[in-house]
Amino acid sequence: MKKILLFLLTIITIISLSACHKTIDNSEFVIPGYFDESRTYNITFWAKNDSNITQKEIYEKAILDFEKIYPNIKVTLKSYTDYKAIYNDVITNISTNTTPNVCISYPDHVATYKQGNNVVIPLDKLMDNKKYGLGGTEIKFDSPKKDEMVQKFLDECMLDGEHYLIPFMRSTEACYINKTYVESLGYTVPDILTWDYIFEVSEKALKKKKENQVLIPFIYKSTDNMMIQMLAQKAAGYSDELGNIKIFNDTTKELLTEIAKHGRTKAFSTFGISSYPGNFFNANQCIFAIDSTAGATWMGGSAPHQDIPEESRTEFEILVKPIPQFDTENPLMISQGPSICVFNKKDPQEVLASWIFAEYLLTNDVQIAYSGTEGYSPVTLKAQNSNEFQDYLNRAGEIVDGDNKKYYKVKIDATKLLLENTNNTFITPVFAGSASLRNAAGEMIERVVKSARRGETIDDEYFDKMFREINSLYRLDEIKPKSQ
Repeated sequence: MKKILLFLLTIITIISLSACHKTIDNSEFVIPGYFDESRTYNITFWAKNDSNITQKEIYEKAILDFEKIYPNIKVTLKSYTDYKAIYNDVITNISTNTTPNVCISYPDHVATYKQGNNVVIPLDKLMDNKKYGLGGTEIKFDSPKKDEMVQKFLDECMLDGEHYLIPFMRSTEACYINKTYVESLGYTVPDILTWDYIFEVSEKALKKKKENQVLIPFIYKSTDNMMIQMLAQKAAGYSDELGNIKIFNDTTKELLTEIAKHGRTKAFSTFGISSYPGNFFNANQCIFAIDSTAGATWMGGSAPHQDIPEESRTEFEILVKPIPQFDTENPLMISQGPSICVFNKKDPQEVLASWIFAEYLLTNDVQIAYSGTEGYSPVTLKAQNSNEFQDYLNRAGEIVDGDNKKYYKVKIDATKLLLENTNNTFITPVFAGSASLRNAAGEMIERVVKSARRGETIDDEYFDKMFREINSLYRLDEIKPKSQ
């Protein structure tokens, strides 16, 4: 229901922005020749912390440190625990010109913001500016140069040939494995998992489970990502760069048929059906839990963050592996994680002040501190290659003053997984409506698993009906592809 409401809000916003919205009369932002430090600028920063108070504290410290360097720029933080809530607030505020100055966001979201008139600033000229760009001569802190950014992450922030965001953190998905349980079933864990392996072990675990034992062998947190990655691994249709929708195809049916088979036995489940995989995983009730590397501190009986009582937690050996593959020679996994956009305002000096603050979030102090809160990778080579970050990676599993939080091994293993697989990651095409397509992809899996559990027949007739309903529900046929 939340996905449907969000989609309807997005559609209404796109229509209103395209049809009648008039924002700032500034068709092309012109970078001021100098930054006027005689004035005070009050800028707002909307950000998300992953229900992790340390992340909010890092933002607050970054703001304090930044204001010591630029005392004329006052930054007000508005903290969220949900990216969709940020998105909702932004698109609601566009029509009243009350958007934030700087915002943690995703390209899918910014593609919708761009439907308004000059709502968000293209950042290429700012990044390349000799005075105030990345590594600029007039910047008062140690800003990374453009060639010190991870190029792949920077490329992910392009929309319509321009950078409308800069990356902030990167994550991917990981398969958190109860190695102890797998080996008790007579299996060993391969270096690269396959879907067949995961489903085979999960079905065997069900057959061998004890009476009254709670067990959901395989739980996937984001069914959106599951569908997207399976299609990518199969080189099957999802969408293209122009916004043509290609997900309603025979490969999608084949994948959903296999998923339904394991949903029927209850060897497989989803967050939407069963709740957070980590809750079952930490209680020894799940063998394979697929979730973001940005949720690594919630995985394991001794994980720093928990949603289950202490008496339910179980200790076992944990492995962190890339998601399952169809082709182990050519692994593919999604690249995700927050980026930063800057909103247009009437005053170019205010925009420049906003950009300078956004740039500060790329400094080593912020990048290394924030990446250490979860299984994130810094987005700059400058931070990744620093002695401080390398020392952090080398201390996996250390206990400091009786606390495992800073060097929690599962978290650092998740970070290493992304660093080692950066070249194997991909993103989906971004266009107005791509966020709705993503929601639709996940909805397909949720539906077939629920249908299978109810004993419904999953066949071509079922799929044809479901495809029509999802196409209509998410209005995918109303998405207008961009011209060549």
